[in-house]
Amino acid sequence: MWANIRSAIDIAIVSFIIYRILVLLVSTRAIQLVKGLFRLIMLSLVAGVLRFRLLSWVLGHTLWALSFAIPIVFHPELRKILEELGKGKWQFFNNTHLSIDDAEERVRQLSGALSYLKAHKIGALIVLRNNDDLKDYTETAIHLDARITQELLISIFWINNPLHDGAIILDKFNIIAGGCYLPLADAPEISRWYGTRHRAGLGLSEVSDATVFIVSEERGEVSLAKKGKLSKNLKDFQVEKLLRHYFMSDQTSEKYPFFKSVKNLFWSTLSGDQERGGLVH
Repeated sequence: MWANIRSAIDIAIVSFIIYRILVLLVSTRAIQLVKGLFRLIMLSLVAGVLRFRLLSWVLGHTLWALSFAIPIVFHPELRKILEELGKGKWQFFNNTHLSIDDAEERVRQLSGALSYLKAHKIGALIVLRNNDDLKDYTETAIHLDARITQELLISIFWINNPLHDGAIILDKFNIIAGGCYLPLADAPEISRWYGTRHRAGLGLSEVSDATVFIVSEERGEVSLAKKGKLSKNLKDFQVEKLLRHYFMSDQTSEKYPFFKSVKNLFWSTLSGDQERGGLVH
């Protein structure tokens, strides 16, 4: 009897540790490494079953070499994981989620701000965070942790405001940080008429799952960057539809972000991230 209880406790502790490590990995760039390793391991297993000796030898030595390279290449990510473990945030589930009314209010505030910025040709760069936590860009910025209001969003990008040149990053609940500097896209197909804001928004969308709204101060139009694609000159109803999808979609699964992240990781790994289609307007 005691042996069974001890085994159950042992399994529970190990499962919890693996769970916490996966949660921390999902919020870093190291998750791409996990996907790559999973594919290599699967390919190595298939090669072993089919008795492809040369392929098995190559993959075996590749995985052996990676075991030495990983701690060096991903030293910053591994350090962050250990720091997070040291903070002792050991909660299993995040039960905070938006009600329909709260989501509608955020859509109204953000769409109103974008409409005002567009009408007055005030340049802006607004990032909606998804599964990737974007700590690399918020940690070096000005932390706000403020409510999403139309007035605050407009004032941040007002001319001569110290934060107006950078981006703001927000999630479904608050404005996380302002004055954020994003990586620039190096895409030759982007027209020379599009400046730093558009390249920054597109650059972030290439390295994360964030949704980025860009307001052009020259043309007075709203563009959207997502998955390395740029949708230009969005209408107000399109902006509202996109915002409503962001704040209201998958409200049930948002109660359990870990399981949603693992599901996305599993399917994206099997599919090889082949779905790179255009945006839905």
